[in-house]
Amino acid sequence: MRVPKLVGLMAVDAREAAESGGVLLAAPDRPDFRRTVVEYVVRQYPPPGVEVPRGTVVTVWFEFGEGEGGGGSGVHEPRLPRPGGGGLQRELDEPGDPYAVAGFSSPY
Repeated sequence: MRVPKLVGLMAVDAREAAESGGVLLAAPDRPDFRRTVVEYVVRQYPPPGVEVPRGTVVTVWFEFGEGEGGGGSGVHEPRLPRPGGGGLQRELDEPGDPYAVAGFSSPY
């Protein structure tokens, strides 16, 4: 049997599709999974179409609802001032007259 496509389905529909597809569902991000109804599946493993034995557990994850999740990942937009470019240009002065460094006047 093949794993059904559950991504994009509401929880209630995903449970129904899994049951008719002969697989079991697990939702580690939803301890109240049996009562979850309208959240949408955003990821599943194993992926749809994979050949598995009947009764295989398919893990699904849901989108975060209002006020949930976030993960503390912080702000993603660029912050100013931006870091310098690094490399040799940052460490060395711009090149000038090579003879001036040695104490000679330029022949040009």
